[in-house]
Amino acid sequence: MSLATKLATFIERLDVDTAPRAVRERIDACLLNGYGIALGSENTPYYKVAGAATLNMEQNSTSATLFFTSRKASFSGAMLANAALFHGRAQEDTCGTVHVGAIVIPMLTALAESGRYPIARLKTALLAAYEVAGLFDGLYGRFSAANGFRATSSYGILGAATAAAKFMGLNASQIAAALSTAASFAGGVLQSFVDGTDEWRYQVGIAAHNGWCAAGLAQAGAIASTRGFEGSAGFVKAFVRVDCDVDGLAARLGNEWSALRVTFKPYPVCAFNQTPVIAALRLRERLARRSIERVRIRMNPFETRYAGMNSRGPFNSISGTLMSTPFCVATTLVHGEPTIEHMTSYNDPRVTAAMAKVAVITDESVPNLSAVIEAELSTGELISHEQKMTPADYSYDWTATSQLVRRVGSEQGVDPQSYDRLETAILDLGDGSIEEIVRLFSKRDRSLQQATTRPAYTRGESAA
Repeated sequence: MSLATKLATFIERLDVDTAPRAVRERIDACLLNGYGIALGSENTPYYKVAGAATLNMEQNSTSATLFFTSRKASFSGAMLANAALFHGRAQEDTCGTVHVGAIVIPMLTALAESGRYPIARLKTALLAAYEVAGLFDGLYGRFSAANGFRATSSYGILGAATAAAKFMGLNASQIAAALSTAASFAGGVLQSFVDGTDEWRYQVGIAAHNGWCAAGLAQAGAIASTRGFEGSAGFVKAFVRVDCDVDGLAARLGNEWSALRVTFKPYPVCAFNQTPVIAALRLRERLARRSIERVRIRMNPFETRYAGMNSRGPFNSISGTLMSTPFCVATTLVHGEPTIEHMTSYNDPRVTAAMAKVAVITDESVPNLSAVIEAELSTGELISHEQKMTPADYSYDWTATSQLVRRVGSEQGVDPQSYDRLETAILDLGDGSIEEIVRLFSKRDRSLQQATTRPAYTRGESAA
């Protein structure tokens, strides 16, 4: 039996209501984080660019809402713009290295607005996406990243196709075809992280659209390869450059729930920079304003070698600063907890001076998601702090997720009652309506037509 068939058989039988309680609760938390972070992301420029592009490319499409506007667009246009909104602060959820929520929640929201599919399927469809995308990332993510492919694009499209197929009520053979078709559509490289540019902001919407298209083609009867994953020219060989472990992947289904590996981000920086920021905060407490000569931060090789992590600018976009460990550590040492304002202050002289003192050291003895930070003072004293973290430290429950999104909303001036309404709507989603959530993203004063091809984050911008 092919891997696509094994996956499809599992997905066809999957039901969130029969999954373990911890899994059900994690899906609710993922929805809260996704919508909640998006509510606090209106000032990010990427969804405005994507929305303006959508309106320029389309005429009279009215299938789904473009958030924070009174406009509607096609399903694919809403997916592109709204996914960019969910991705705007870079505080979307992470399953290993794939950002499933930023892809699939906007996609399912757009499809749900049509009223064609039972809203009761939405949470199961989202769970299916985490299980498939997380499955591949868990086994292959570090290897495909080393080859220059971004997991969110390469594996996220598989999650999108799975979610769309499940939401649409496809049978096992159609789900298998959707998965194999999505495998042939997959892609997305990491160079934008290296260059500090914004292509990766829009990869999530493209993955959503392409995954949905794969499911639509399967529903219409498209014939797909039965060996799309394990074939000699298939998905795994192309992206990972190894033979596909069909039995090993299939054995994890329903036994090692990928949804339970989902983590959330307390700060608007890359997932790999969350712990360095926390370590820098602890160090900052101990420094008591004493003068620093040098700072060394030791991290795992996979993280230090990930695209963009060692960048030192010059920066003119938050796409560069949030990936840069030297910048994230420097701005934390100078200002404390990083905010969007700090991350978009590209020419802050104090941060620039501090960043020049920060060295990122590759250390194989440091586990993933952990860091050791050392500061050498002008007096010759050495202060060191080891910040041990695991995925469990970022696997927030409903209460912690609520606190996170409300903190982000407070930073951006969102009415706290919006989060009360959101939480009620998510918990009642199986018997309610997606419109309760969509209304939270009602029209504001700003217009997508004001967006330009260049994001508006130019505060303190470098001339380079």
